Amino acid sequence: MEQKNVRIEVMNFLAKKMETIMTEFLMPIHSNWQPTDFLPDASKESFMDEVKMLQDSAKEMSYDYWAVLIGDTITEEALPTYEAWLMSVEGIQYNDPTGWTRWVRGWSAEENRHGDLLNKYLYLSGKVNMRAMETSVQYLIADGYDIGTACDPYKSFIYTSFQELATNVSHRRTASLAKKYGNTQLSRICGQIAADELRHAKAYKSFVSEIFEIDPSQMMIAFGEMMKHKIVMPAHFLKELDGTKPGLFGHFSDAAQRIGVYTTEDYIDIMEGLLKEWKIDTMTGLDGAAEKARDYVMKLPDRMRRIAERMRIPELEYQFSWIN
Repeated sequence: MEQKNVRIEVMNFLAKKMETIMTEFLMPIHSNWQPTDFLPDASKESFMDEVKMLQDSAKEMSYDYWAVLIGDTITEEALPTYEAWLMSVEGIQYNDPTGWTRWVRGWSAEENRHGDLLNKYLYLSGKVNMRAMETSVQYLIADGYDIGTACDPYKSFIYTSFQELATNVSHRRTASLAKKYGNTQLSRICGQIAADELRHAKAYKSFVSEIFEIDPSQMMIAFGEMMKHKIVMPAHFLKELDGTKPGLFGHFSDAAQRIGVYTTEDYIDIMEGLLKEWKIDTMTGLDGAAEKARDYVMKLPDRMRRIAERMRIPELEYQFSWIN
């Protein structure tokens, strides 16, 4: 049987557990948090005073912190691209609201609040050139992106497992830094988003675990191929006002590394965590190609650490158009 047909059969089998998946990894909408829970209420007389307090707290944040927070927000705001990509994955049928379509829509609905909340906070802070940021959001959605998964569900779930863990790290660190700056409101915002990302990561990791049990060799090969080409974060495709400025992701990444929000070491730690989570070292029933893939991914963290030791992070701060 063709690999594509096997993948679809595996996806159809997992879809039978959708009720359990939805209950375990997504929150009931009626009781879930919403962006307005964290922001000043414009219907109250105290609104302007609360905005003033928000802006006073925002004054203490560093330039690199703002660059990272805005880049994270732009990434979250490009949600339509991610939903459209997942809807195109083999085994996810748009006209089947009881199967994987239900997961994609539910996941998207939870993720949608992240960009909404951060966008409103940045607007109220007065520290951000909102038009420049909104232009970057439009570029990111309009351009789309190629993350190396095509329509393969195995590669796609490897990607989402890694990417959700990476966003958890980033938002968790921005929460910790905001707290150190004395900005408890922003710390709560980033911390809540980080918690969502971790729950979503657990979901995607569980999908991969189940596929490893059903189709271990092809899942291992997919894992090896994804790691060989590296996990490309959505922010890799960032653009600014004129849409042509090269190297913007590099400047964003440098800012994140300078303040310790997301580093090369974090990438390696996530990789090692996934190897342990999926019990890659003890997995059995692999064919020859899968054994080679396993050997590659097991050795990869050490190889990456040797490269990371030689890396130097630029000290100069790039002037982002997003920051007033």
